[in-house]
Amino acid sequence: MTTRIFIDGAAGTTGLEIRDRLNGRSEFDLLVLDDTQRKDEGARKEALHEADIAILCLPDDAAREAVTLAQGSGTRIIDASSAHRVADGWTYGFPEIIGHDKIANAQFVSNPGCYPTGFIGLIAPLVRAGLLPADWPFTCNAVSGYSGGGNALIERFEAETDIAFRTYGLSLAHKHRPEMKLHAGLEHEVLFAPSVVPAFRGMIVEVPLHLGAMRTEPQAESLLEALCAFYSGSQVISVHGDGDPGELLLRDGEAAHDGMELFVCGNEGGWNVRLIARLDNLGKGASGAAIQNLNIMCGLPETNGLRL
Repeated sequence: MTTRIFIDGAAGTTGLEIRDRLNGRSEFDLLVLDDTQRKDEGARKEALHEADIAILCLPDDAAREAVTLAQGSGTRIIDASSAHRVADGWTYGFPEIIGHDKIANAQFVSNPGCYPTGFIGLIAPLVRAGLLPADWPFTCNAVSGYSGGGNALIERFEAETDIAFRTYGLSLAHKHRPEMKLHAGLEHEVLFAPSVVPAFRGMIVEVPLHLGAMRTEPQAESLLEALCAFYSGSQVISVHGDGDPGELLLRDGEAAHDGMELFVCGNEGGWNVRLIARLDNLGKGASGAAIQNLNIMCGLPETNGLRL
C-alpha cells in the first residue's frame, strides 16, 4: 500500500527538490495539481484532505492557511515554513535532537530552518551534557548560498552578478532566533549574524566560544568527545575529530547533499573554540530534512531517498 503525498507549494525551490527526491520511489503516490489548480483554494483543500501526508513548502501565512484548510481531514503535515517551529502542538522535525519516536508518532511536524539546523546541531547536545551553560550569550555567524532566500533572492543574485557578499538581519530580529533559543535549550536569544554569498547552495554555521570564560570550564577536546558520542549512531550527521581542517569551503556548483558535517576547531590548550557546521541549505537544511522526516513518519529507513 502506497502513501499519498501532496506537496503544497511544489513549484518553489524546496518543493521542487523534495519532488526530485521522491522520483522513482514506489512507496509513495504523489498527488499533483496542474498550474491552473495549485493556487485554487478548493483544489488545494481537496488535495490536502485526500493526502495521507501533506508537505507544505509555502510562505508562513500560506502555510497557516493550508493547516486550516486541512482541518477535519486527519492528514499528517510536514511544514517546511517557519510558521510552526515554536508552536504548541507541533513536533520539531530534527530527529537527532528531538527523537525519532516523537516524529514517527506525530501528526504535525515542523521542519527546522537551515541556519538553526547547524546551530542547534552543534549546541543542543553540549548544553544537555552540561558542558556549555544554558545562560551563555551565544553568538552565531553563518553564511549561506542564495537559494535559501527563495525565488526573489535567487532572481536578484542571478540578475546582479556583481554581488560578492550580502549580510542582512541587521535589525537583530531574524525570525530564526526563537527557534534557535528554544530547541537548543537556552535562556537568552542568540546574537545571530547571517550572510549570503554568490553560490546557489551550501551553508557554513559557526559558533565561536571563549571556553576559558565559562564557569563550566570546558575544553575543545571534551566538546568534540561529547559530539562524537551524541552522533555516533547517525547516518546523516558526522563529526570530524581529525584536528584542524585547514580551511572549510563552499563551492559554487556543489551537488545536493542531505547530510551535515560538524567540526570542533580549538586553539592550543583548548580554551577557545570555533564550532562549525557545514550543510546544504536545501538538503539537511530543507528538502532533505523533509524527506528524512517523511521516511520516519512512514516507518521507513530514514535515509531512503537521501543524498548522502
